[in-house]
Amino acid sequence: MNLLKHVAIIMDGNGRWGLKNKNSRNAGHKAGLKTVEKIIKATIRNKIKHLTLYAFSTENWKRPKKEITYLFDLLENFLISRIEELHKQNIRLKVIGIKNFSTKLNNLLSKSEKRTSKNTKLQINLALNYGSKFELINAFKNLKKNKDKITEKNISKYLLTKNIPDPDLLIRTGDTKRLSNFLLWQLAYSEIFFEKKLWPDFNEKDYIKIIKKFKNIKRNFGNI
Repeated sequence: MNLLKHVAIIMDGNGRWGLKNKNSRNAGHKAGLKTVEKIIKATIRNKIKHLTLYAFSTENWKRPKKEITYLFDLLENFLISRIEELHKQNIRLKVIGIKNFSTKLNNLLSKSEKRTSKNTKLQINLALNYGSKFELINAFKNLKKNKDKITEKNISKYLLTKNIPDPDLLIRTGDTKRLSNFLLWQLAYSEIFFEKKLWPDFNEKDYIKIIKKFKNIKRNFGNI
C-alpha cells in the first residue's frame, strides 16, 4: 500500500458551477471555499502532511477585474477570520508564488505564514500568482548566478517548493485534462486523477475514493 505524504489539487470549476447554479461566477468561488475547508479536514483525518492548492495562477490575471477583486476579498476574509483556528489545529500555511498583491493582502499572507510557521500537523501550500514555467526559469537564473552545477538536486533547491516533498497525487476537478502550468517539475512521477465534478460539488467521499485508489496503484518509478 502506497504511503501518501502530499496531495496537490487543481480546484477547477468554481466559475462554471456559479453560473450554472447561481448565475454568478463569484457565487461559485464562495461555494468552492467551503469545499476547501472540507478537504482540509479530510486531509488531516487521513494523516496527510502536505496539501497544495492551486488558488490563482499567473494566467488568472487575464480574468475580469471584478472577479479578481472578489477572489482576493474572499482570501483576505478567510485569513482574517480563520488563521487563528488553523493555528490552533497545528496547521502551517505557506504561499508558493509571487506576492504581488495589495499591501493589505501581502501583509496578511506574510503574517499568516509567520504565525503558523512552527506548526506540524499539516502544511497547506497555497499556490497564489504561481506559474511553473516562471518558477523553472527563475531556478535556472539562480543556478547561473550562483555558479551551481545543473543537477536535479540543485534545480529543486531553487524552486518555490524547496523543502516540500513532490506530490504523490494530483487531483484536478472540473472535467479538464491538463496541468495548466502547475508544478510541472514536481509532478514528474505523481499519480494523476481527473475528476468530472466541478470543485464546489467535490466532497470528502470523492476525495477518499481517490485516496484509496492511489494507495493500491503499483508504482514502479521506471522499474518493473
